[in-house]
Amino acid sequence: VYAYGKAAPSAAGIIHLGATSCYVTDNADLILYRDGLRYLRGELLGVLANLAAFAREYAAAPTLGYTHYQPAQPVTVGKRAALWMQDFLSDLEELDHILATLKFLGCRGTTGTEASFMDLLDGDGAKIDEMNRRIAAEFGFDRCFSVCGQTYPRKTDSRILNVLSSLAQSAYRMANDIRLLQHDRQVEEPFEKNQRNPMRCERICSLSRYLMADAANAPMTASVQWLERTLDDSANRRIALPEGFLCADAVLRLCQNVTNGLHVNKKIVDRTIREYLPFLATENIMMEAVKRGGDRQELHEKIRQHSMAATARMKEGESCDLLDRLAADPAFSMTRAELDAVMEPSLYIGRCKEQVERLLAEYAPLLTDAQTADGAISL
Repeated sequence: VYAYGKAAPSAAGIIHLGATSCYVTDNADLILYRDGLRYLRGELLGVLANLAAFAREYAAAPTLGYTHYQPAQPVTVGKRAALWMQDFLSDLEELDHILATLKFLGCRGTTGTEASFMDLLDGDGAKIDEMNRRIAAEFGFDRCFSVCGQTYPRKTDSRILNVLSSLAQSAYRMANDIRLLQHDRQVEEPFEKNQRNPMRCERICSLSRYLMADAANAPMTASVQWLERTLDDSANRRIALPEGFLCADAVLRLCQNVTNGLHVNKKIVDRTIREYLPFLATENIMMEAVKRGGDRQELHEKIRQHSMAATARMKEGESCDLLDRLAADPAFSMTRAELDAVMEPSLYIGRCKEQVERLLAEYAPLLTDAQTADGAISL
């Protein structure tokens, strides 16, 4: 204010009339947060574009599914990526909603009553509204908060950090899945020449955990605002909001890098699913044996016994001999060749391919405009 007064002496006495420091800082924060969300939106679209290409390429590629991290009904590599995509798309919808509903503070006075401007503008409320409309429009906002104290409602900060936390949750889930699959060498993040460990996905998980914890600051701050305002929000917000944005930026850049170079070891994926497929196909085998005159209850018990015996053998480091056991059991009336015929993984993936295609078609217009991901980001 002093510097402005020196530059424009005739205005020095009225420059600060009706204004507060929060008129400057809170409105500036809202501009920064809006622009930051728009920036992160572009990065998120880059991740989605990479995942869409990956999901499309592997939409029909069978892989072993897991429940409780135990072998379960087959899925496809692309379907698993579509699950990650769906999480990120949910975040995008939430981010877009925040951007669409973000409001400006305007110039509202010490306690938000606009009393100073009633004096300055001779009690003309319409002029006050027009003043705030012009201030908001100048910075690209189409409306101000209907009511406020000296500051904009801190619930806004909570909404913003919540969507950043949401992004972190999705990123963590994807990176953690990849880490589990890397343990079995089925899928790998991109590796540099001298890199030994899968540190990119580890870093995503590490930073995402921080971001989820950081987001807890905003609701705690919003809940303890006293009456028209208190200042115990200031120091917290100056750390929590900027660091939240910086962390989200780092997480999404890493996600772009990983999804741009995600590698599938197809032979290992195929070997893994075929190792467990005899157990997963027992329902189909049993139904075929029933068609050939077998008793379902008897067959069910025999499959249980043979499966346990084959599993015990595998625990001793031996190969799975379940199909040999079933072929040798006259109750099933099936030859080994007939059993082998139903050991095709693609027979057990259900509608995975169609589900991936449906998701991609639903969001095709959005992904068409997505920015190209930077696969050469320096780490």
